[in-house]
Amino acid sequence: MTPQNPNIPAPFVAPFVTTAADGRTLVPGGSVYRPPSEADSLLLQVSVGCSHNRCSYCAMYTDKRFAIRPQAEVEALIDAFARARPAPSRRVFLCDGDALILPQARLVATLAYLRARLPWVERVATYGDCRSILRKTPAELRELADLGLGMVYHGVETGDDLAMAAIVKGSTRAQVIEAADRLRQAGIRHSVIVLLGIGGVAGSERHAHETASLLSRIDPPFVGALTVTPVPGTPLYLAQQAGEFVLPDPWQLLGELRVLVAESALTACQFASNHASNYLPLRALLARDRQPMLRAIDAVLAERDAGMLKPEWLRGL
Repeated sequence: MTPQNPNIPAPFVAPFVTTAADGRTLVPGGSVYRPPSEADSLLLQVSVGCSHNRCSYCAMYTDKRFAIRPQAEVEALIDAFARARPAPSRRVFLCDGDALILPQARLVATLAYLRARLPWVERVATYGDCRSILRKTPAELRELADLGLGMVYHGVETGDDLAMAAIVKGSTRAQVIEAADRLRQAGIRHSVIVLLGIGGVAGSERHAHETASLLSRIDPPFVGALTVTPVPGTPLYLAQQAGEFVLPDPWQLLGELRVLVAESALTACQFASNHASNYLPLRALLARDRQPMLRAIDAVLAERDAGMLKPEWLRGL
């Protein structure tokens, strides 16, 4: 994931201060994150932090307490976008970690205000997960789609229930399938993120095959394969330090990527492993380019030459 776009003026992504019901002041601080593909989008922070915030690998929102931004502040930011000339972007990304978790009435009000004040906006996107997607009825998701919500980025991470439980994902394989079906029925596009290496060495093969079969079942239009990076301070990092989690080496990670490419039966999917965390950047329409992608992976696996991989100093979250 990527911190806020430095090309967008600070008022467009400024953090805010609000007060909890018990009187505590909540100051979000930290960075605002968005997917790499939303680099040119307006970042509208409708909530702060992540309401789950327990995934063992994630350090993105540990410096924040989850809170819903007051609607008056959200509308003031939209008004600031409206005053910008020329129009700063035709896309809007709702922050923070799971903005879709907001109550339906708040999302409807925000999307309606966006449409009224920024008529040039063509698409709104957000992060979401099984909890937030499945809290919405099919009719509610369709209502959001009709108001402009066109994309949900979903960190599925793995298709293996054992790995999901180990990383405290808060969802199951069956729930991922139900969430994907519900988004498809609503006409909302689904961009799925999976994590190479999240099963560790011991679970690497199972994670790869189960993830490929899950992707085949949900058949999303976009899949991004990232490589897990244990971040200091996270439970996954502490497990690694204690020897309880062993990250696969680059060749085993490429083996996982090969399984995903070879076994995922995706009909019209842009498949990418070109995130900064990955050792071998690839991007292609999988149904058309599966064999060239497999040849590229196999060539690197056959040589086992580290010089063919992205160097460690260029890799990042």
